[in-house]
Amino acid sequence: MEEEIRTNIPTQEDPVNTGSSTSNVDIKALNEKIQKESAFVDLLTMEMNKVIIGQKHMTERLLIGLLSNGHVLLEGVPGLAKTLAITTLSKTVDAKFSRVQFTPDLLPADVVGTMIYNQKKEAFTVKKGPIFANFVLADEINRAPAKVQSALLEAMQERQVTIGVETFKLPEPFLVLATQNPVEQEGTYPLPEAQVDRFMLKVVLDYPKKEEEKLIIRNSIHGFPTPNAVIKPEDITKARAVVKEVYMDEKIEQYIVDIVDATRNPENYNLEHYKNLITFGGSPRASINLALASKAYAFIKRRGYVIPEDVRAICHDVLRHRIGLSYEAEAENISSEEIINGILNSVEIP
Repeated sequence: MEEEIRTNIPTQEDPVNTGSSTSNVDIKALNEKIQKESAFVDLLTMEMNKVIIGQKHMTERLLIGLLSNGHVLLEGVPGLAKTLAITTLSKTVDAKFSRVQFTPDLLPADVVGTMIYNQKKEAFTVKKGPIFANFVLADEINRAPAKVQSALLEAMQERQVTIGVETFKLPEPFLVLATQNPVEQEGTYPLPEAQVDRFMLKVVLDYPKKEEEKLIIRNSIHGFPTPNAVIKPEDITKARAVVKEVYMDEKIEQYIVDIVDATRNPENYNLEHYKNLITFGGSPRASINLALASKAYAFIKRRGYVIPEDVRAICHDVLRHRIGLSYEAEAENISSEEIINGILNSVEIP
């Protein structure tokens, strides 16, 4: 049943097709600015490629999360360099990194911190947890119970943590990069929809190609090179402000809204057969994240404007975890990927 996505979309050299009015935006000047400000993307990618062989899709998505201030969930079988990719990214940025291995006996205090009694001062003092870092790797996030998973909710959404009666702001930039293994279900706790929705992107990884795997073997035997720190946290904050300046025409905004609306009301887009396959569609957070991720994707491609191809390229990663599948869909072995393909083929491209 899986369909191919049509590719009759505007080219990167055709910004006029992205919308109707660019009178208030100097596309040429914006393009030049983006070309200049996005130069570090090549440096980051080059440093990551020293260690991560293949997996270009994953590397690109990690950069999109970094540039659009969104958390990333990586899903794949063991051994696909999920943890290695995240630790490598943290090394290329001169920032604080912490890793939390999620286990069934983990407590919320082990993640966010707790109050400790100080005998000398005869008072309680706050001991901050590993969440107080720029990059937080939540390894095998689905191995911890709901109590621990919910401890991340405030941190991920509000960018702050409450310990006792005090509330502490988390450092900027702050990014939660989580991994989970979809195969092993014993001793795991599936993430609730409320938490999954807080991840901007859910990236599904596949096995490397044969040629890539040969290089992986060689590097493993001879030792992986150490990536260098090429940017500072303030460079990321500056880049995020520039990403928001990437031009998005009203027609592209409408395209994003139509795609997300099709997950809620498929019958309005000649997709009546999807009505019984979807229990719930994307929330407004899906629309916001799709717009932000599309801008970040255009930035990575060194372009100052968003085209429909950007939206389509990032759409699966933004929507795959935001579509609820019915029992009927599961019985027919229909995945959210197939539904997204059908929506992209049905919604009119501007």
